[in-house]
Amino acid sequence: MNARLRRLYADYQQLRNDFTGHPYVDIRPLYGNPPEAYEVVYHVRGLALDQRTNRPVVRTEHRAKIYLHRDYPRQKPKCVLETPIFHPNFGSYICIDDYWAAGETLSEVIVQIGQMIQYQSYNPKSPLNPVAARWGMQNDHLFPIGRAELYQPDIDIDLIGQVGSTGAAEEDIGIELM
Repeated sequence: MNARLRRLYADYQQLRNDFTGHPYVDIRPLYGNPPEAYEVVYHVRGLALDQRTNRPVVRTEHRAKIYLHRDYPRQKPKCVLETPIFHPNFGSYICIDDYWAAGETLSEVIVQIGQMIQYQSYNPKSPLNPVAARWGMQNDHLFPIGRAELYQPDIDIDLIGQVGSTGAAEEDIGIELM
């Protein structure tokens, strides 16, 4: 297996570990084995531009596609948001240049996009949408729009079995470490 396929497989395994049952992010592989494209649905607060009023309004579902082209991971994945958004760093693609490095995991990219959607992270000085950038600089007191934490909390697992409050030893569940 070549290095790219190993990376694609590692990304797929990490996505399964990090996002299965996630309260704010749903991920679906689109094609490839291991997957080379994903659909990601974020259930977080972001903004879209209301065409009637020409004002930003809150939107709580955002659908992105991430394509892992043949030059991935040497070059950043192609990320596209398919639902309307009003954000300086979203246009015909999602600008992840400020965050991307070849060592960045796909899970980290997915979290970063979710943070961007919520205006937890944005760069108005390098905009794909200059109107959203200007609005964002004038209204930065409103940010973040969403406060959803996208990193899953670490789970504390007691592998030894400590004595509980009842005095009985807790059961060792026998997790095998690889």
